[in-house]
Amino acid sequence: MESKRDYYEVLGVDRGADQRTIKRAFLKLARSLHPDVNKEPDAEQRFKEVNEAYSVLSDERKRANYDQFGNPDGPGGFGSEYVDMSDIFGGGFGDIFDSFFGGGAGRGARATRTRGRDMGISLRITLAEAAAGCTKTIAYDRLSPCEDCDGSGTAEGGKETTCEHCHGTGRVVEVQRTIFGQMQSQSTCPVCNGSGRVVDQPCESCQGEGRTPSHETVKVDIPAGIHTGQSIRVAGMGEAGVRGDESGDLVVTVQVLEDERFERQGDDLYTVAHVDALDAILGTTYRMDGILPDDQISATIPQGCQYGQRISVAGMGMPSVRTGIRGDLIVVVQVSTPTDLTKQQLELIRSVQRERPQRQAGGGSAGGSKASRDAGGQSRGKGAKRRGPFGKKR
Repeated sequence: MESKRDYYEVLGVDRGADQRTIKRAFLKLARSLHPDVNKEPDAEQRFKEVNEAYSVLSDERKRANYDQFGNPDGPGGFGSEYVDMSDIFGGGFGDIFDSFFGGGAGRGARATRTRGRDMGISLRITLAEAAAGCTKTIAYDRLSPCEDCDGSGTAEGGKETTCEHCHGTGRVVEVQRTIFGQMQSQSTCPVCNGSGRVVDQPCESCQGEGRTPSHETVKVDIPAGIHTGQSIRVAGMGEAGVRGDESGDLVVTVQVLEDERFERQGDDLYTVAHVDALDAILGTTYRMDGILPDDQISATIPQGCQYGQRISVAGMGMPSVRTGIRGDLIVVVQVSTPTDLTKQQLELIRSVQRERPQRQAGGGSAGGSKASRDAGGQSRGKGAKRRGPFGKKR
């Protein structure tokens, strides 16, 4: 297996280089190796190598792990609060740079739109994290304001002026003479690419756009009680605008993962309690841990409790994301027949059975066989789908 080159060597920087030096080295190399410019056979592979090196060295946590362990992930990963989204937009950092590379150099924006676009991320969290609320540190790639020109797009001594070709309109009008008379058409100005402004001395790092590819980290607070599909908007952390225009937002859409113990329905939680048949006959208290770390649940199982019976424990479900008031915990009882009874215990049960009134063969009553009814007591027709313990069809 071929070993990878040292990331510092790939970018041509010292191990003690600061983030600005690393970013400048990356931009210079990536621009010269981009497939649109460099047609050498190995240019694309070297471009990917540079992207990979920068994605590690631009992330303080990854860089620290790489320096200490030789692996960006470290000996045990980043931990549950750190989420790396560097490749969620497609092919990784290269796609962000592709968007930047077509920016139109120092002539202006590549399109009439100069405001930065919103960026979207899908973030997965556990049900327990959704119940308690949590903070996630998200690492991702975006076009951010250029540090060398403070987002202006101009080098030192340069300035931004109105495009003389289109007089600041961003459009040029062409008139052609035809046999039908004069035909007029409009098109995007080829000099300013539709922005209406030009830079006479563009910043070398950003090519006059005022923004460059960057690896960012941002902390996102997830409110307690959030549902799958709900979004959190982080203002100004999307794509940066062209030459100081407004940045877009980062939109984090949450997906709450399924839990092994609980099923969520609205703000209520459902769980299964496996209760011994003798405890169901006599009644008992069922104790369990709740969804939050300090939750201690005590559900009272009444005498004669039936299979599928539901016991509601108020205020032990999920918190409402708006009010904070918690829903209920619904404990669905599943009665289990004991298999470890001694001969003496079995004989005692037989003596109780003999003392009871005579029942129909098979243990059913005149109202119909118990086996033909579901947990809710409703009879099932032939071929009907069975329902799970929480009422959902299987």
